[in-house]
Amino acid sequence: MNNVKLLDCTLRDGGYYNSWDFDVSLIQDYLIAMDEISVDYVELGLRGFSKDGFRGACAYTTDNYIKKLVIPEGIKIGVMINASDLVKYPDGIEMALSKLFAPASESPVSLVRIACHVHEFEQALPAVSWLKNQGYMVGFNLMQIGDRSEEEIKNLAYAASQYPLDVLYFADSLGSLSPEDTSQIIQVIRQAWKGPLGIHTHDNMGYALANSMRALEEGVTWIDGTVTGMGRGPGNAKTEYLAIELEEYRNGSINITPLMKLIEGYFLPLQQRCGWGTNTFYYLAGKYGIHPTYIQEMLSDSRYIEEDILAVIEYLKSEGGKKFNINTLEAARNFYSGDPTGTWKPADVISNKEVLIIGTGPSIVKHRQALEDYIRSKQPYVIALNTQSHISSDLINVRAACHPVRLLADSSLHTTLPQPLIIPASMLSHNINKAFSGKKLLDFGISIQENTFKFDANFCVLPNSLVFAYALAIAASGNASRILLAGFDGYGADDPRTSEINNLLNTFTRVSNTPPVISITPTQYKISTSTVYAF
Repeated sequence: MNNVKLLDCTLRDGGYYNSWDFDVSLIQDYLIAMDEISVDYVELGLRGFSKDGFRGACAYTTDNYIKKLVIPEGIKIGVMINASDLVKYPDGIEMALSKLFAPASESPVSLVRIACHVHEFEQALPAVSWLKNQGYMVGFNLMQIGDRSEEEIKNLAYAASQYPLDVLYFADSLGSLSPEDTSQIIQVIRQAWKGPLGIHTHDNMGYALANSMRALEEGVTWIDGTVTGMGRGPGNAKTEYLAIELEEYRNGSINITPLMKLIEGYFLPLQQRCGWGTNTFYYLAGKYGIHPTYIQEMLSDSRYIEEDILAVIEYLKSEGGKKFNINTLEAARNFYSGDPTGTWKPADVISNKEVLIIGTGPSIVKHRQALEDYIRSKQPYVIALNTQSHISSDLINVRAACHPVRLLADSSLHTTLPQPLIIPASMLSHNINKAFSGKKLLDFGISIQENTFKFDANFCVLPNSLVFAYALAIAASGNASRILLAGFDGYGADDPRTSEINNLLNTFTRVSNTPPVISITPTQYKISTSTVYAF
């Protein structure tokens, strides 16, 4: 254990959240904190050629920039380059490296790590010889190894053994490995690679620390972490945890106080804003071998509600999502097959009637008696969303539901409710329709197109898959005289869902000839309001 090297790559891996734009004062405090917990190497950032968009200094981590920092004596500095930058360089790998690196004797950098996908690995390996001749320590990070066969892994390890590589890393890129999987991969690599071995773990399934410690037990001597696990999506093994675990195995003691102050004052507030760290969605992605960037993109996009994310995971689980592709994400989001179509026409029952849409907010319970009195007196056409059950069942005309994940989740309850159910039945899978066997369904079609509301006799085009949008479209397609809302309280001014609903309502009301929309219970949304007690 005395030979174990602890490497922190917070500023490199965490830079994806702030474009590698870290304040120099923060970096100085961070370097001191790393020294106090006996980190051996700090990977200050990337080094490469990209000039697209603004990126801070740690995206390039030049020698001139590093020389302006005060580096504690106990810390060695590393940078990472992407193999793709080397193999795609028009004048060849050596020319690319000569543009990026001076001889090590003239540089503050000690370690150069190359992040490499399997298909680039053998092509990029000659970079080892060039960098070693310049005096650098060299590591290769082999990514997405978890889904490779034993024979493939052994061949890659053998290829690495033909070069003077200082450390061969493997990365659990999809966060899908268990400690047992980690052990098995190490044993396979060891059949062909006898040199130092390193691991970079991701925390999709909460195994980052356990996998790191299991790797150490299996003889791995290089281990990565980031402060608070800061990194894309679910993040990495936490450096502060690794330092604590390693303290009893390494000579000397650590002082974690400076790091904890830095976490409290900087990294935790940044984490609250950026949202790295594992959750159920990342866990599922890890379990099914789905690239975590899919989850990260959806969580940062207000168009995706929880049901959307689960539906996309289900799609990628069967179609494959090991490599992130934005076009694949858009295709996965299209839950409804074919052109919009349906067999039920809302106008046959709604035309010129008042429509009351019942939501699920607490105001429904508080004002239930007044709402029920109004329904009995005025006889509006009442649409309840999903399985809402606060209003007396005999006062609800129909229920509306449209999201495939929500429909499956609620199918058994829907079959016990007496009202007909409006769903886009013609556009949903056989499994969903089978779940509603014996239930009276009103088939109203749906298509999703951003920032769009369109209404046809038997289908609609919506900006998202929210059932509220679907209910508004049903009323508009049916030529309702006006739309009353009850139970749409809102989520709070700072909640992104409030902005999403406001945008939805704004988009709807801008369409010509849509019925007026009025909330008759308290709401935080930017919509006309009245009160159920005045009608």
